Order: sequence, then C-alpha cells, then structure tokens
Amino acid sequence: MSLGIITSNLKRSMWPREVFHVYDDELVSVELMSARVRITQPSEVALYLRAYGQLRRMAVYGADARALILRAIEALR
Repeated sequence: MSLGIITSNLKRSMWPREVFHVYDDELVSVELMSARVRITQPSEVALYLRAYGQLRRMAVYGADARALILRAIEALR
C-alpha cells in the first residue's frame, strides 16, 4: 500500500466522480450515496482500472508527498 497525494493546484485530466476501491482486476467496489455497488463485469472493471491509473499518475509519493503534508501542517499552525 502506498499513499499518494493529488495537489489541489494541479491541472487535472480527470476528477473522480465517486469513491471507488479496486481490489484486483476482477472486483471494484463503488460507494454511492445510498449503496455500495460491486462491479465484476470485465469491461466495467477496466474503466475503473484506467481511472485509477490516471489518478495514480497525477499523485506524488514518498518524499514529495511528505513535504506536502509537512507544509500543510505548518500552514495550520
């Protein structure tokens, strides 16, 4: 597991439309306002895998993510 941060000032190629969890290449769970939907249809799972890939490429990780977190903490003090 890794933590990636997508900064608010980034020009985004996409915005997530709902909260989703990718478990593997066979199951995606989508959280809607009134229900949780389990997606297992391969073509639909593929859509979420592509979205996840795009979001992952926009994020920063490791030392860069830590620096963002530390700047946010300092801004709150």
